[in-house]
Amino acid sequence: MTINTKKILVSPSSFGNCGSEPIDLLKKKGFEIILNPYGRKLTTDEVIKLGKDCIGIIAGVEPLNADVLIALSNLKCISRCGSGIDNVDVKKADELGIIVKNTPLGPTRAVSELTIGLIFDLLRQISLRDRLIRKGEWHKEMGFLLKNKKIGILGLGHIGRNTAELLLKLDAQVYGFDIEPYKTLISKTKIKLLSFDELLSNCDVICVHVSTKPGSACLIGKKELEKMKKDSFLVNVSRGGVVDEKALYKALKTGKILGAAVDVFEKEPYNGPLKELDNVILTPHIGSYAKEARLEMELDSVKNLLDVLK
Repeated sequence: MTINTKKILVSPSSFGNCGSEPIDLLKKKGFEIILNPYGRKLTTDEVIKLGKDCIGIIAGVEPLNADVLIALSNLKCISRCGSGIDNVDVKKADELGIIVKNTPLGPTRAVSELTIGLIFDLLRQISLRDRLIRKGEWHKEMGFLLKNKKIGILGLGHIGRNTAELLLKLDAQVYGFDIEPYKTLISKTKIKLLSFDELLSNCDVICVHVSTKPGSACLIGKKELEKMKKDSFLVNVSRGGVVDEKALYKALKTGKILGAAVDVFEKEPYNGPLKELDNVILTPHIGSYAKEARLEMELDSVKNLLDVLK
């Protein structure tokens, strides 16, 4: 049997929705495109089935573990459409000679703007007031200004730094923590570095912008939530599992923290108890879902793939 070595699996279900240019570019270069037919994140078995003859994958967040990589014997390149590659067994890919690329800058502005929007929503209870009016309730509650609020940025990569720069322009006080902070870049801004514990205990809003590896322990659990101020807020737009969802539910239910906004979950689609609470905003992993940013990211992922396969 002759293997078609021009096959590319495009796994993100929304790929191409913001413009045909990425797909057109692949076709122009003569590749046969295998699209995700399920409209959701692929399982390991589905990746193996769809990608069995492929030399490249335009990857989303589906699991690309060692078993999957071993099964895809023709695979030469994984081009992640997004910044995080924690769903890829990079070590095994390296062993197998599979080159892994990502698009670290593509989602930066989109995720940062969503973060700002969620902060405003939490401070002024916009979503909650909308829901109450629709139920026939007219309650005016005092909110908070963003000006002079202490905002803690947990993770100072591209997205964390960009979010900090936007917040500084809105007259917030911005503090940051990172295991390996880019001090030369941070020194050019007004971001003030704190320890992890200092960030939790001193800031009015904690924004999580870190990445994790599969199996990593959560970063914010019961102990960390207890260190936060009683009238503080938590925003997680990074990865599911970074924040302990059960501990967060309890902290919100008991009033340990004032509110939270969550865009990422341990299991997606999310159908857990956080849905019962009024003091949490839930969004369906839409951090990079701005048309301009998404199209740029998809084009970059295709160009990365072509650079490897040329």
